[in-house]
Amino acid sequence: MFDTSSQRVIRVIGHKNPDTDSICSAISYAYLKNQVSDQPYEPRRAGEISRETQFVLQHFGVRLPKLSVDMSPTISYIDIRQEPGVDSQMSTHDAWQRMNERDIDTLCVTDADNHLLGLITVKDIANANMDLSDTAILAESKTSYQNLISVVKGKMLAGDPDGRITTGVIHVGTSPEAMEELVHRGDLVMVTNRYEAQMCAIDYGASCLLVCMGSSVPQKLLDRASEAGCTVIQTPYDTYAAARLVSMAAPIEHFMKRDGLITFNVNTPVEEARKVMASVRHRYFPILDSQGRYCGVISRRNLLNMHRKKVILVDHNERQQAVDGLEEAQILEVIDHHRIGTLETSSPVYFRNEPVGCTATIVYSMFREQHVDIPKKIAGLLLSAILSDTLAFHSPTCTLVDKAAADDLAGIAGENIENYVQAMFTAGEDLTGRDADDLLHTDYKEFSIGEESISVGQGFFMSRKAYDEARNMIADYLPQVMEHSGMSMIFYMLTSIPDQSTLLMFAGRGSEELVSASFHVRVENNSAYLPGIVSRKKQLIPPLREHILS
Repeated sequence: MFDTSSQRVIRVIGHKNPDTDSICSAISYAYLKNQVSDQPYEPRRAGEISRETQFVLQHFGVRLPKLSVDMSPTISYIDIRQEPGVDSQMSTHDAWQRMNERDIDTLCVTDADNHLLGLITVKDIANANMDLSDTAILAESKTSYQNLISVVKGKMLAGDPDGRITTGVIHVGTSPEAMEELVHRGDLVMVTNRYEAQMCAIDYGASCLLVCMGSSVPQKLLDRASEAGCTVIQTPYDTYAAARLVSMAAPIEHFMKRDGLITFNVNTPVEEARKVMASVRHRYFPILDSQGRYCGVISRRNLLNMHRKKVILVDHNERQQAVDGLEEAQILEVIDHHRIGTLETSSPVYFRNEPVGCTATIVYSMFREQHVDIPKKIAGLLLSAILSDTLAFHSPTCTLVDKAAADDLAGIAGENIENYVQAMFTAGEDLTGRDADDLLHTDYKEFSIGEESISVGQGFFMSRKAYDEARNMIADYLPQVMEHSGMSMIFYMLTSIPDQSTLLMFAGRGSEELVSASFHVRVENNSAYLPGIVSRKKQLIPPLREHILS
């Protein structure tokens, strides 16, 4: 059966459109938490990674984190009732008993590989038992003699215990005279201790003789039955009880619902399941695992006891930058180096926010504080994040703490900072096979400032060739994407690492006036040259916010 607890790892995740710091900090912090805690932690990503980040992961041989684009709870976060599937050949009598014992009105019928074949409900069984006129039910459903023996607590005196009933109808043999008119070849006949009635049933072609009240059957009759190919079963029940029970030997396969089954997958969002469940009258719904195998059932009541996904956020605390469905998750921690934003939590959390150039610097400090050794690969990731976020120590956000951490990490990772920076940034600016949309959204963040919603993408370039190619791609694309973005304004920072400058490109009503007033620069062709400005967080957003709110 499916173990839902295995799905309930604690996710460590960065912001949408993740940069190198977001990915590397998530991986590194998840590693640290797994060293100091008994609970399982997994790094996740909220979007596609940049080529720079791809280079970093490949360089240090680290696997790309799984993609998590929505933190809304799924069925796997509900306590699924681990109700085993039943065999399609189970008798309706045994199914009824199982429902009573398990206090459930629906059974899921599965094959040997646990694939769902159908459903049988208490209503289906009740309807089958109320149809007293269907005396051919055992033949129509090809009921096994094993089922019949089990239901009537019988003992087979003659016949094949592995055989099946394939012909005839059910009769109660009251007297030889009555049977002459009623019994036909292939019928099942219930008799008592009257030898004449027993023998007549065989002579009239009965395929099965059900001897009630535990009556004895002479050997001569058994020999006659064997010669005629008639099965003989002895039951302790009287004819009245046996007549009520015998039709319940039919297998549930004959009555179960096969088509139009409403099922949910363990990855189905709870909200989606809730809407479906509200539209139908079923009480229980089968759950399938990710391989399509049956793993249990849920009811509307189960939705009341829902476990929320547990999340640790790194490198952001703005709601707009967070993964979808975060309001339905349980945030445990926030590790960040940005300003305190719009994120709200339902309960107190561990919140660590430091004015350093990179979240990875904070994670590095936490390794040292908790006396956990930093493996070479993790050191490489943390180093890469610091170098990326601080533009190799040239960003105004960079602090002495960042530099000291990077120096220590470079020693552990065995990297020469100058050579590694050149390789990392060169890999990040490669535009081969990329389009303008990819370029814009690789490092892209949204902000709500007053009544305005703005977004800012940023790209870093070492070579003039890549810089010029990116400028041409973005210049034509920004007006197009602005039309359907839903944003008030869109900005793109085309940042030159060697020149430590940014060509700010923009689109949207009022963007030209806003840039001119915020930076006191000349605006031309929906762009402005900003020397010395390389940081979105510290140098671009604050002036824009000040003038929007003024």
